[in-house]
Amino acid sequence: MSRTPAPAPATDKTGGTAGAVGSPALAHSLKQRHLSMIALGGVIGAGLFVGSGEGIAAAGPSIVIAYAVSGLLVMLVMRMLGEMSAANPASGSFSVHAERALGPWAGFTAGWAFWVLLSVAVGLEGIGAAEIVSGWLPGTPEWAWVALFMAVFCGTNLAAVKNFGEFEFWFAALKVGAITLFLVLGGLAILGMLPGTAAPGAANLTGEGGFLPNGSQGLVIGLLASVFAYGGLETVTIAAAESEQPVQGVAKAVRTAMWRIALFYIGSMAVIVTLVPWDHPDVANPDKGPYVTALNQLDIPGAGTVMQVVVLIALLSAMNANIYGASRMAYSLVARGQGPKALGRVFGGVPRIAVLVSSVFGFVCVVLKYWRPDDVFPWLLKMIGAVILVVWLFIAVSQLVLRRRTEREAPEKLVVRMWLYPALTWIAIAGMLGVFALMLREPGTREQLLYTGGMTLMLAVGGLLVQRNRKRTRSAD
Repeated sequence: MSRTPAPAPATDKTGGTAGAVGSPALAHSLKQRHLSMIALGGVIGAGLFVGSGEGIAAAGPSIVIAYAVSGLLVMLVMRMLGEMSAANPASGSFSVHAERALGPWAGFTAGWAFWVLLSVAVGLEGIGAAEIVSGWLPGTPEWAWVALFMAVFCGTNLAAVKNFGEFEFWFAALKVGAITLFLVLGGLAILGMLPGTAAPGAANLTGEGGFLPNGSQGLVIGLLASVFAYGGLETVTIAAAESEQPVQGVAKAVRTAMWRIALFYIGSMAVIVTLVPWDHPDVANPDKGPYVTALNQLDIPGAGTVMQVVVLIALLSAMNANIYGASRMAYSLVARGQGPKALGRVFGGVPRIAVLVSSVFGFVCVVLKYWRPDDVFPWLLKMIGAVILVVWLFIAVSQLVLRRRTEREAPEKLVVRMWLYPALTWIAIAGMLGVFALMLREPGTREQLLYTGGMTLMLAVGGLLVQRNRKRTRSAD
């Protein structure tokens, strides 16, 4: 690892990464209300609604502990990322920070790994949304719904960035309203204050095997599932670079992250396992899931169907946000000389070629799901399995380096500060390494880690080659 500070990427007047030479910069038309709602709604992702069922089925009621532990880790990561992004808002977010801290190879590796993750996720979310709609309208082909969703959100992202902001604003508002209503109804049911329902007490928390029905092994599986449910929180720091007030926007979003994570994730898990037996067959059923099952348990007419609509909205919101995030990450990498120049071309303040390429990659994943479901598609899923942890590790190491540098060179930029630096940063790094170790223990996640490790290694080698070529070019000049 090189200890020589890398030159800072070119920035525009707001601190966001500027376009390639001769190319217009990104627009800065996201309003504060857009950024605030993106930050709020970004916490309520498809991973929470769709992926939490498997964690509950493995850990039982102790899933609350799993989400609390992983939530603490995520809070630390978001605080570190917020500190760096408030000091240097950039469309490449953590990729830019990694380059400034560790060198171009690190920015290349973190950035392209995240781009692959988001692009594949677009396809996965399209498939999930299509399955829901096809269930409502039997006989309609899933591929047609995927094509429709891809076209809508590709079109949204090709237009002005404020259109993306408006879509995410209303998507997030619906998700926040739904999860808040779920928590209120669930809380009333737990207290026995909902008409027609009796308070469940602690029967579901202590019965059917107790709080830890599958022992520490089940808790570990639940912990791993909960870690990956938090993916997507990083998008707000990418979007901040295109907001009217990027520094203030990031600072506000990060400072409210703690109560949002505690309320939406940990709170809803506590409601679910109190209301529903952890081994209920519908909890891990992808067609229903824990939220729909919990509402059906309350016998509220139509509540389960409404929650299915919310899950659909969460998936569509994630598609929209991931196309946006992938295109901006590609744009930022190209602006720093780490990708094909065509991806960095900006039209009307939007990197439209990057949007198209990111969308096409997502659609290719959908095609592979139907054409090669037994080999290529599972290989892609394994490859992105632990990418978010790799990104978090880059964030933590970058913050260790950049905090010292910023305190020395420009302390006034530390609008957001990491708590108890550097102790909590090192604790977070130890936590990430601990999760990697747990993944190696579990057969189901070991393969994911190895595939992700292989992709990360290849990208790191590519990044080192780019870095070496850049040095040669500068020497020749």
